[in-house]
Amino acid sequence: MRYAIYFAAEADDRLMQLGNAWLGRDPFSGEDLRQPEIAGLSPETVRELTADPRRYGFHGTLKAPFFLREGENEATLLEACAAFAGRIAPFEIRGLDVNRLGKFLALTPNGSEPDLQAFAAQCLRAFEPFRAPLSSADLERRRKSGLTLRQDAYLSDWGYPYIFDEFRFHMTLSNKLDNETEADALAQAARSFFAELTGRPRTCHTFGLYVEPEAGGPFQVLKIFTLTGTLTPRAAEEQTGGSTRKENA
Repeated sequence: MRYAIYFAAEADDRLMQLGNAWLGRDPFSGEDLRQPEIAGLSPETVRELTADPRRYGFHGTLKAPFFLREGENEATLLEACAAFAGRIAPFEIRGLDVNRLGKFLALTPNGSEPDLQAFAAQCLRAFEPFRAPLSSADLERRRKSGLTLRQDAYLSDWGYPYIFDEFRFHMTLSNKLDNETEADALAQAARSFFAELTGRPRTCHTFGLYVEPEAGGPFQVLKIFTLTGTLTPRAAEEQTGGSTRKENA
């Protein structure tokens, strides 16, 4: 089993409802959902173009999927999530928009979001003790994507290359899109589909623990945690010294 710490909300949150419907699966119930009709694209094409993010469930990555380190278990991870939620305070972001992120379509922040960046860094640090080291095969697979020296160092130390200053928050809405006609049709439809939420301030007060019960299977929501603490993400990051070096974290 693998676990992941994701930016997510309760099942009745409108963002989750729209995101789940867009991807065609509810990670809370495991049920398939009817996806929106998109002009110029068949239902089969839409399903194919959203297959990868559908397996992971609608989310924004905070700590990428990991196996538990020897000696740890799900119960202690749940306890750590609850303790973290009780320490960190809710925070505001200015909003999300539908954008192209490389060849992917995603919901991304309108501009810089220091608290969101700090929150992701805090999640990375808080749950690192639970992560088993990557296998040699996993390291080699990641390195095939052409990492920079900094990204490779992050991969070696933290198990994921796109963290700290390399982190770009996104809630993935598609596979890699190589066909520009399909990409444009999907982007136009997504902007309309999410219009009631995009470009508006949002209070971030939850995160999710997702689980992949078996290799290659769909990720499921194990539990959503509510932030009830008093320490802002940036204040928490300042307390850690903001170090990106594993031995000082």
